[in-house]
Amino acid sequence: MSDLPFGFAGNDPDRDDDQNKPGEPDRPAGANPFGFNVDPSAFDPSQFGALGADFDPNKLSPEMIGQMFSQLGTMFSAMGTGPVGASAPPVNYELAKQIARQEIGDFTPVLAKETSAVADAVHLAETWLDDASALPSGVTTSVAWTPVQWLEESLPTWATLCDPLARQLSQAWSLGLPAEAAALAGPMMGIMSQLSGSVFGTQLGQGLGTLATEVLTGTDIGLPLAPAGTAVLLPEAIAAFADGLDLPAQEIIVYLAAREAAHVRLFTHVSWLRQRLLSAVEQYASGITVDLSGLTDSLGDGVNPEELMANPGRIEELLGSATAFEPTTTPEQKAALDRLETLLALIEGWVEHVVTRALGDRIPATAALTETMRRRRASGGPAEQTFATLVGLELRPRRVRDATALWDRLLDATDVTVRDRVWDHPDLLPDSADLDAPAAFIDRILTGDDVDPLEALKKVIADEDGAGDAGIHPVDGESDR
Repeated sequence: MSDLPFGFAGNDPDRDDDQNKPGEPDRPAGANPFGFNVDPSAFDPSQFGALGADFDPNKLSPEMIGQMFSQLGTMFSAMGTGPVGASAPPVNYELAKQIARQEIGDFTPVLAKETSAVADAVHLAETWLDDASALPSGVTTSVAWTPVQWLEESLPTWATLCDPLARQLSQAWSLGLPAEAAALAGPMMGIMSQLSGSVFGTQLGQGLGTLATEVLTGTDIGLPLAPAGTAVLLPEAIAAFADGLDLPAQEIIVYLAAREAAHVRLFTHVSWLRQRLLSAVEQYASGITVDLSGLTDSLGDGVNPEELMANPGRIEELLGSATAFEPTTTPEQKAALDRLETLLALIEGWVEHVVTRALGDRIPATAALTETMRRRRASGGPAEQTFATLVGLELRPRRVRDATALWDRLLDATDVTVRDRVWDHPDLLPDSADLDAPAAFIDRILTGDDVDPLEALKKVIADEDGAGDAGIHPVDGESDR
């Protein structure tokens, strides 16, 4: 959309898109800040170390050769940094950041008027949300970010999410080695551990680099990636999003600001939610098991350390095989996945429900934008793609629709205060079965009459504690104190 309000400039031909950051050396317009051209999509771990049976050197152009050596040089140079052995992180995050930055490429710097526009849009949305939610405003700061700022600010959270799965997979190949091969390969373990971290760093960098150019807000993927109390909009991505819609740009911006403010409101005042969500992802990933039969087949007669020293490509081939394994989930993991998907759906459904109530009578495009966001999820938007790649998780659109319908029906049967009290404790939240049959959940809420649901839960816990204490008696000679 060519005429974005609130100061969102979009693709302004008069802007310096290659503006250097403070402290960066001058570079020619359009030049890459790293000084080389890399296609991160070529970092396919399954192709590391071998170009495949269909490799035809006659089809390699000088540019392709240059890219290949640049990529390998970047990965191997990254191996020389950071701790080694058991203290080494399972993912090389410096490499991930570098690959992601290259994937982002040139970006439009944020102007002061865009930061001011974000603050105005969030403030207006917050005023309207006050009428639709019993939770008070949670926004203390409103900011406009570039894709690079999103990458830098969100990387610590991604590390929390990715470490368990990366550690599990990076150790899978070594744990699956036959005893004789493991003894022979012992001297190479440190090198292979570092290379494994580089492989995962490359994969993570590719995903985050793409995601950074697509996300519209700080909570677009359903997780709180920005600092607490911070509402984030990304003007460049919003401008591209608006260009594909035949809707007033002003309404698009306020709608997205309302979604972001509603997310921040929920994560700020439901104190347990942020950590529970991140811990659930971590627990799910850490429990994944890996079928090592493919690795055993790829080893053949064993591993020769002399071969590994002389042919680093063999190391890459083994690691590429390890990272390409299909993780297997136990029944416990499937149950954990169901709980996690339900929690994500409840968050997204609540936000959709509250924003619709707050904006529906004020912004004509609300219904159309709500359906657009639903289609964006259904077609594999940023959240689905990222979770599926990094932790094997997909947020099913059907569950979000079901969650939204449950919040709608609960509000119809009660009021805003009772609806939002459900967030007072995780045990009060509906589960997957409640999403399938919300009437039973609503009946449970209604049968409490005027009793606060959290107070009812506290009474149950207190009764259980009292019953346990009744069976404990002081030792002879001691008095109760």
